[in-house]
Amino acid sequence: MHPAALWKALPDRRVSCRLCAHFCRIDDGQRGLCGVRENHGGALFTLVYDRVAAANLDPVEKKPLYHFLPGTTTFSFGTMGCNLSCSFCQNFSLSQPPRQGKAIAGQRATPAELVAAAKGAGAASVSYTYSEPTVFFELMAETADLAHARGLKNILVSNGFQSPACLDALAGRIDAANIDLKAMRPEFYERICGARLKPVLQNLVRIRELGWWLEVTTLLIPGDNDGTEELTELATFLVKELGPDTPWHISRFHPDFAMRERPPTPPETLERAYAIGREAGLRYVYVGNVRDRATSATHCPGCGERLIEREGMGLLAARTVGGRCFACGAAIAGVGLP
Repeated sequence: MHPAALWKALPDRRVSCRLCAHFCRIDDGQRGLCGVRENHGGALFTLVYDRVAAANLDPVEKKPLYHFLPGTTTFSFGTMGCNLSCSFCQNFSLSQPPRQGKAIAGQRATPAELVAAAKGAGAASVSYTYSEPTVFFELMAETADLAHARGLKNILVSNGFQSPACLDALAGRIDAANIDLKAMRPEFYERICGARLKPVLQNLVRIRELGWWLEVTTLLIPGDNDGTEELTELATFLVKELGPDTPWHISRFHPDFAMRERPPTPPETLERAYAIGREAGLRYVYVGNVRDRATSATHCPGCGERLIEREGMGLLAARTVGGRCFACGAAIAGVGLP
């Protein structure tokens, strides 16, 4: 165990965890909803500070981030645990066991070892991902500080359910983020994710204020969050609150975890969502979990030329010059574009 950050002591040896928007009140000997923060004698400890459950060298496009250091690799890692309980979770083998009282697995690794591995692999960045990085905040924060000191950027891939104090603590540490905006209906978050919508919307606005490069992902689940009215509301929120240059990744659902009976997202739903995003004024809309070069490509917002081609998780070709369209010279939003 390792001392946790962001908590307050309460009477009777209880503690108030201040890490995420659940604000769990935890009795002595018990854990929070994430399953990886435990009260021992009136003090809060993290159980995953040195337990890395997954680590890989990924294309940055896999996060997905299409406008942040495109064509580079990112050293990605995560621990077990999550503060949400999404019925459709595609990483449930990592995220859910601690919530179910099961053993917390992982290989021991220090922040210094993780940064050394990233540098040794030639990565341009470190990504905190796979499960939910908020629940391994202490490991993430220390690794991010060392990564910056070694010239690496830091990427957060998250459900966006942090507390305000958590985001403030990450303010100078994170450079880019992909945040899930899972739906625009509070009922969806409550019924399917065990969470609330409002903190996610507030955090997206706050992340934009912090100056991180931000991209947003929405997994479209047939019959739950794929209605035209809801998608229009979501795309409009992105344009008005985060700006039209915010990339929106529409991701195809496939049956998993507790939603194995649900069919995959139909192609026509993905096409409709793509059109809705563009009609709302978003300049960069992408469709993921399908092989379609047209909807995974970056088009110039000025003249419409196809500028950056992708296939699967990789970048194929870029026809930009210093982050501008080769044809009309319009600027393409992003960080480190060719």
